[in-house]
Amino acid sequence: MMSNFLTNQQIASLVEAIQSAEENSTGEIRVHIDSNTEALHAKTALEVFKKLDMHKTAERNAVLFYVHFEQKYLTIIGDIGIHEKVQQHYWDHLHDYITSEFVKGNYYRALKSAILETGIELKKYFPVKGENPNQLPNEITFS
Repeated sequence: MMSNFLTNQQIASLVEAIQSAEENSTGEIRVHIDSNTEALHAKTALEVFKKLDMHKTAERNAVLFYVHFEQKYLTIIGDIGIHEKVQQHYWDHLHDYITSEFVKGNYYRALKSAILETGIELKKYFPVKGENPNQLPNEITFS
């Protein structure tokens, strides 16, 4: 899948960042890049969250970065388990950081930093105890 905002190499590198961010936690992180939806982004993001089965992790600790580059739109959905721990101000801070980097054209760097930072939070609240199966695929999805 091609994106005008990320090279294939950057996309592959983001998948590696997800793997590394998930290594020390039971949490799951996904990135979804939408190029088609015209409106209702928040609703669409929730639909994507469900379609990717992100609400089905054992500890309800999946995080979705839903991006629409063309419309300069980003929403971050943290499932109830992680949301209860970090609270809304955490997502707001992350959202502000990513969108301010997007404005400068730093799409890859912003997403990579956000993924790794989210991994640190997930590790803090959901450390691995024993087995750590990958509950969701790490690849980036597109619509």
